[in-house]
Amino acid sequence: MHPTSRFDDIPRPQVLDLDDYAHDVAAVRRWTRSALSGVTADELEDILLVVNELVSNAFDHGRGPRRMRLHRSTEPCFVRVEIDDTSPDPPTLGCSRLGGNRGRGMVIVNRLAKDWGVTHSLHGKTVWAEITC
Repeated sequence: MHPTSRFDDIPRPQVLDLDDYAHDVAAVRRWTRSALSGVTADELEDILLVVNELVSNAFDHGRGPRRMRLHRSTEPCFVRVEIDDTSPDPPTLGCSRLGGNRGRGMVIVNRLAKDWGVTHSLHGKTVWAEITC
């Protein structure tokens, strides 16, 4: 018998090809808002901030192809955001390779997400974050 995971009872994730949005993070937020209808406004704002930071990082530091997946569970209520790109470089907490005015995105993710991390693969990485509702 295989152990169950909290992902066993949730529907298939909603998937978005980020390269179709060519750095248009506002359009990705609109898609996310639509995909997560029914989540309260306060919870949605936290999720949108996390999406904004992870997608911005993928465009700024990652390489295509880039893809986002949203997993949503209602019992218990949580959303898992996953961003794939082909760069092997993980995000860094508190510093940026793009200059001194950058680098707070993962600090925001760290504060808003219940948990976050990086899963490496042969084709790059997946940066993920889980936000509870």
